[in-house]
Amino acid sequence: MTIPFSRPLALSQGDPAGVGPDITLLAWLRRRELGLPPFVYIGDPDVLALRARLLGLAVTVRETDCANAGDTFADALPVLPISAGIEVVAGEPHVATAKSTIAAIEKAVSLTMSGEALAVVTNPIAKSVLYESGFPFPGHTEFLADLSGKATGQSVTPVMMLTGPKLRAIPVTIHIPIKDVPQALSTEHIIETCRIADADLRARFGIDHPRLAVAGLNPHAGEDGTIGKEDAAIITPAIQFLRSEGINAIGPLPADTMFHDEARARYDVAICMYHDQALIPAKALGFDDSVNVTLGLPFVRTSPDHGTAFGIAGKGLARESSLVASLKLAGHLGRTAEGRR
Repeated sequence: MTIPFSRPLALSQGDPAGVGPDITLLAWLRRRELGLPPFVYIGDPDVLALRARLLGLAVTVRETDCANAGDTFADALPVLPISAGIEVVAGEPHVATAKSTIAAIEKAVSLTMSGEALAVVTNPIAKSVLYESGFPFPGHTEFLADLSGKATGQSVTPVMMLTGPKLRAIPVTIHIPIKDVPQALSTEHIIETCRIADADLRARFGIDHPRLAVAGLNPHAGEDGTIGKEDAAIITPAIQFLRSEGINAIGPLPADTMFHDEARARYDVAICMYHDQALIPAKALGFDDSVNVTLGLPFVRTSPDHGTAFGIAGKGLARESSLVASLKLAGHLGRTAEGRR
């Protein structure tokens, strides 16, 4: 017998001109088939209703509050309304919607931290649109950390992890140019990232003794210093320190041999030095069903591993698989956290 969820997930709209509305509608339509946890969409109900008509989907959209979203979910897609600010056209992003996109994220976090929602799930945002409006954060991850800090009075270090059926991968540095990665890396940063990964894999994912495979920065992990000094000077000391603390970290490993089947069987998460080193294998091995999870926050947050896909928004081509995986994982992790209280 399935135990009903006591609280819904808070799903932010993302960029309303992207595929967020499409995949939200598609996921809701499959709620019974897939046993999805209830969620409340935070965004513009008119955008959802218009997108449903555009896609020919029979979805009833109903405005509600968080407390009643679970009851509403069975028969209608519950929406906590935030106006998009303009009439949204699928596939045509506009800076005027940035305010609502940001407000939806803030509301999702607020509802979750107050205990009204079980976890945060975020639809994809267009960072360029937000930057045009003056948004000061590199992306979702850093914004969520700032919201957490303001709510709790304690600074947090967010760690981005892509998790799928075949691979979990974490980039130590995230949204910075490749040329800046060596200067941004430090032994302390690697240690902190690995500590958070180890703690969350134990507490939220139920892995008693996580195995962390740490990638090198340079080809062949520096080839004994002949292809770069950072691996020996920065990464190796971090691994040695982590092992002295009892964290099972190995490396630095050549990144080009870390992601085949046999190699992946030897670890629970790959700790990578920069964005694409982690996200290319993660998306190659599970593009449709991988989930972006933010570790290190005082609440559960997941997101699809893809972007806004403006080119296919409203055309019936978007796939809801990654959002479905995000909702399921958020429900599972939220309940795990709830059970530990």
